[in-house]
Amino acid sequence: MAGLGDFADSAKDALKSEQAEDISDKVLDGAEDLANKVTGGKFSEQVDGVRDAVDGKIGNE
Repeated sequence: MAGLGDFADSAKDALKSEQAEDISDKVLDGAEDLANKVTGGKFSEQVDGVRDAVDGKIGNE
């Protein structure tokens, strides 16, 4: 029977997978596009910086 530690390790591995990276990139790109649309692109550099910072904290790239 797998323990909680095994489950946690499996979850961490899944979050670091290429598939998870692709999904997180799509979500972040959509959020970036929405933020730029709502602000008329006035803060596109800041929005891009936030998107990159968040992307660096999740996924594998």
